[in-house]
Amino acid sequence: MTNKTPRNTAGVSRRTVTAGLGALGLTAGLAPFNIARAAGPLKVGVLLPRSGYQAGIGQDCQRGVDIAAGILKDLGYPELEIVNADTETNVDVARSRAEKLIGEGAQLLMGAFDSGQSSAIAQVAEQKGIPFVINIAAAPPITEQGYKFVFRNFPTAGMILRDAFVDQKEIFELTGASPKTAVFMHVNDTFGTAMAGGIGAVMPKFNMPYKILETIPYDPAARDLSVELAKAKATGAEILLMVSRLNDAILLTREMVKQRWSPTSIMSMGPGWYEDQYLKTLGKLSDGPLSFAPWYDPNKKLSKALEAALAKSSPGVNLNTNHVYTFEALLVAADAYKRAGSTDPKALADAIRKTDIKDNSSIGPGISFDAKGQNDKIIGGGIQNRGGKLVTVAPKEAANAKPDWPLKPYNQRS
Repeated sequence: MTNKTPRNTAGVSRRTVTAGLGALGLTAGLAPFNIARAAGPLKVGVLLPRSGYQAGIGQDCQRGVDIAAGILKDLGYPELEIVNADTETNVDVARSRAEKLIGEGAQLLMGAFDSGQSSAIAQVAEQKGIPFVINIAAAPPITEQGYKFVFRNFPTAGMILRDAFVDQKEIFELTGASPKTAVFMHVNDTFGTAMAGGIGAVMPKFNMPYKILETIPYDPAARDLSVELAKAKATGAEILLMVSRLNDAILLTREMVKQRWSPTSIMSMGPGWYEDQYLKTLGKLSDGPLSFAPWYDPNKKLSKALEAALAKSSPGVNLNTNHVYTFEALLVAADAYKRAGSTDPKALADAIRKTDIKDNSSIGPGISFDAKGQNDKIIGGGIQNRGGKLVTVAPKEAANAKPDWPLKPYNQRS
């Protein structure tokens, strides 16, 4: 099934809005060089934060790697040789591990969930002339450097925000909600800062019913967010807008319970609140938050295959962004390898530029890349935590449930 590009909202469509975010100041560096590679399984270096404060998400992304081999085989793709590396949730380590993988013969790199780490890997890949397929990383500058070996099948921060506002308005229309005020809290890492910058550029284009009363940044590695949450509560805002990671989403939920604050809705733009660990750690306290993120279309054939494979390899784990976009990064690699008929990095990069995968899993018409190496056709989804599961509530083309509104107060949950 192929989804059509959704509707205009207040005269602005998903396809016509750009983020206007600042560049990181990265440079392409040295001219690429290519090393002759022997024929055989394509050696893919998979870089993920398997330790450090992003370890939970990195390990979840690994599940997408683990289920890939069988599905790719069923789809008729050649074998991939996976070599795993831990970035330790550290930019410098990500850079050094990328260099090490290339030195050990990796012909393509994939990763790394985090925008800062992915930016560092992109520099190395470009310098060495090795294709780098990003699974998850949203900072816009990564694909604004003129790189020739960097490809991203994941939306930029501006695209995530664009679709978040479109999907929010769809949900408001479905539920009859019209919140007037919000408080915005965000992690102060590369992704969070890019998203915060994008708010000012994107939100005015959508004529949202609510006004942001205050913006509160915080450290994603913090172990106590009581002061920041109290500050947010003091604004009296109806809804809580979030750009989070996993650990801080859990901390903030527990603080809301302690401080007896139940906003009308928690609306997250990115990871954290839909993570399986969040659902299992908090139980009934996890119900209700809405996440607006790159997601999968539950009605697509490949999505059903991913769900079945994950249920077999990791019983009780919900399919999510981490698994889907990690799998699709490997799908891009396998597809390019099959068409190139070679493990030569330049040939692989040329093949990736010509990618045209229609039967994918994520929401949108498929996988292809523009001249910058960005898949600009991805469409974000609105999902909601419901009884330990995740349901898709927007856009309507990919929905399998209707949204619940408002958030059930925490003091009314057993």
